[in-house]
Amino acid sequence: QVQLEESGGGLVQAGGSLRLSCAASGRTFSSYTMGWFRQAPGKEREFAAAIRRSGGITQYADSVKGRFTISRDNAKNTVYLQMNRLKPEDTAVYYCAAGPSWLGSNRRDGYDCWGGGAQVAVPS
Repeated sequence: QVQLEESGGGLVQAGGSLRLSCAASGRTFSSYTMGWFRQAPGKEREFAAAIRRSGGITQYADSVKGRFTISRDNAKNTVYLQMNRLKPEDTAVYYCAAGPSWLGSNRRDGYDCWGGGAQVAVPS
């Protein structure tokens, strides 16, 4: 397993941008599918974006497609989520996750390692 730690959250005005980072421990980072999920107050944790091991294939939820970009640097054991044109409905705790396969990459049960989360707030 890997240990995951998110950073880069904060408060940003609507229309602004933030970049989240997720640093992973361990030497097997490049073998994992990496994903970002988010959980708004009172709601279920939902899928946002995923990236395959090599970084060549990505997947996005419809709600973030065209605004968010997931990327990874396997040399730095880090995955990123660039968030542009943020909206108040993007307010949530954002979680980084690592999973063993691309199958199920848009589902919570496709991942078995989770970070502690980073708060993103976009006031209306």
